Amino acid sequence: MTFGATTWLWVSPLTTEAAEELFPRIAGLGFGAVELPLEDPARVDPARIRQLAADHGLKVSVCGAFGPGRDLTNPDPAVRRATLDYISRCLDFAAAVGAPMFCGPLYAEVGKRRQLPEAERRAEWSLAVEGIRSACEAAAERDLKIAIEPLNRFETDLVNTTAQAVAMARDVAHPAAGVMIDSFHMTIEEDDLEAAVRAAGDLLLHVQVSENQRGVPGTGLTDWAALARGLAAVNYGGLVVIESFTPENRDLAGAVCIWNRRAPDQDSFAREGLEFLKNHLPIP
Repeated sequence: MTFGATTWLWVSPLTTEAAEELFPRIAGLGFGAVELPLEDPARVDPARIRQLAADHGLKVSVCGAFGPGRDLTNPDPAVRRATLDYISRCLDFAAAVGAPMFCGPLYAEVGKRRQLPEAERRAEWSLAVEGIRSACEAAAERDLKIAIEPLNRFETDLVNTTAQAVAMARDVAHPAAGVMIDSFHMTIEEDDLEAAVRAAGDLLLHVQVSENQRGVPGTGLTDWAALARGLAAVNYGGLVVIESFTPENRDLAGAVCIWNRRAPDQDSFAREGLEFLKNHLPIP
């Protein structure tokens, strides 16, 4: 496994200028990878990112930001087309920087949580599957994969567990379709972390981690031993990325409900988290 950190730990939105400052910092902290959340692909130069990654020996992953207006389950076809256009731009970026996949909760706008009749829920599921299949076709053209992320019940009502993400990937029925997991969401939704990772099996493409309170790995309630056993069982050898958020950006912190600082500073957050992961998530 290679341990990485998301730029969301320090900045939002990501820009080329921010990347120029962050890449050497992330490498200097000891990480082998950096995750790039693309809130606005136009603000980040992929050629410069690829060079920065090479200069600092960092692997790159790319994830989406599915805020308002980015929703494959929206009843308005124009919104779904705009969402696929955003995904296409992200795929172009991922291919240009040398990332192996594009990941995130592609299926729906984050924050959609409603009690729906079963027929409406099935209809939204079908729209998501149709949209993600189109995304997978576009990804395959670029030699990329798509990793579907389950979110906790407070952020979506469609895909909450690893098993549901696997079901969606299987319904998409495309070789580029896979899943990712995030220990934060898992500690809310899963009964057993090891069993959840095993359920992902060979569809598991990407892993994000933080504590149950979005804090530094090792400071909360997460069953890291169970997570490690699961990763070993599926022979996972990809990236494990610390994902949390800077409290300095009030818009981002408000969106993800970060009300309390979890470390003296974000470098300390990253440094302490990496040390914990190195000691608790080796493949046995």
